[in-house]
Amino acid sequence: MSEIIPPIPVPVPSLVPSPVRGAPTWDIDPYSRDVLLNLEAWYDGLRERGPIVWLSHYGCWAIGHFEVVREVFADWQRFGSARGVGLADFAREQPWRPPSILLEVDPPDHDRTRKVMMRTMTPRALAGLEAPMRREAEALVERLLQRDTFDAVKDLAEAYPLKVFPDAVGLNADDREKLLIYGAMVFNAIGPDNEVRRESLANAAAVVPWITAKCARDALIETDLPGSGLGELIYQAVDDDEITEAEAGLLVRSLLSAGIDTTVASLGAALKYFSENPSEWDIVRDDPTQVRKAIEEVLRLSSPVHAFFRTASVDTEISGITVSEGDKIMCVLGAANTDPEKWPDAARFDVTRKAAGHIAFGTGIHVCVGMAVARLEMDAMLTALAERVERIEALEVATWRPGNSLRTLDHGRMRLIAKK
Repeated sequence: MSEIIPPIPVPVPSLVPSPVRGAPTWDIDPYSRDVLLNLEAWYDGLRERGPIVWLSHYGCWAIGHFEVVREVFADWQRFGSARGVGLADFAREQPWRPPSILLEVDPPDHDRTRKVMMRTMTPRALAGLEAPMRREAEALVERLLQRDTFDAVKDLAEAYPLKVFPDAVGLNADDREKLLIYGAMVFNAIGPDNEVRRESLANAAAVVPWITAKCARDALIETDLPGSGLGELIYQAVDDDEITEAEAGLLVRSLLSAGIDTTVASLGAALKYFSENPSEWDIVRDDPTQVRKAIEEVLRLSSPVHAFFRTASVDTEISGITVSEGDKIMCVLGAANTDPEKWPDAARFDVTRKAAGHIAFGTGIHVCVGMAVARLEMDAMLTALAERVERIEALEVATWRPGNSLRTLDHGRMRLIAKK
């Protein structure tokens, strides 16, 4: 059964007046194309205006200080996800699809599906992923070293996760690019009914039935992993009467997004930062054990999901400002992770920085279930590069793709110079 519903435009309450609560008001549209292509300026401006700001263009709050965002994300009782993690309020308007049973649900329902997903992501299951992921990373790097140039996004950041993670889940090899189209739909639907969202949802009729069919149990194929593929592990919870068959299909689809989209974004950002900061690449190249620290710095500096929403479940306060039940709060992860009060010289890419503690994958009960897989994929690829590549050369300025929630590169022509 298809999960899609014809998209309902998100109302845009243009220039809604600020509640008289002592908070600054800002009339910026954070979903305009100019802002989405220059997120750092938006991050800086948001933090400069204070710990909580009223966005009059959309009639919602925005927060960008590290400690404030972490507080809101960690407190699901006051700031829930069940009314949607985007601008739309599911209690007041129809969502574009039935809500996610993992991301857009709160306890106690959340506990049941989260338990299934966490059992799927055991250290044993992930250990089985490591060897094939490293082999594929090494093979891809060798192929790219034979080429004069390659596109950082299409040929590496997208190609690698589209190969290794669907393999691990048990998805067959046909038309995997549709997973990227579906991911763009999901993440762009988090924003308003702007051009970015409309362009993504225009693909729904072709993509949603395809991915629904691919995530069915009888469509999954056997994998080379010890035991079962990750998709089959989820479906085993159906056999144990923990979830229904339909719920298992939705969780498999959530797993695919968790293991692909954020990884594509982070690998592209890593290539951009290392090509622009060759001295930082020298550190990792000369000592590949630094890869894991470098991964955390990439995630901190370029949070793959730049913003998610929460909805106030009760009348409460944020940083001394009254927030009413039903108010939407835009939690700007990218601003929090570049907050100079938390990270000295926060705008600088520094692979020696102790970046652990960032919230690029969120925090609290809704922390990204696929973060361990994303880190494993990044580790495999960056280690393969560090062991074989002297320099990563940018042949053009790598440019960002406007996205309502996901920050990923659009393209960037590069060259790999092999170690001698």
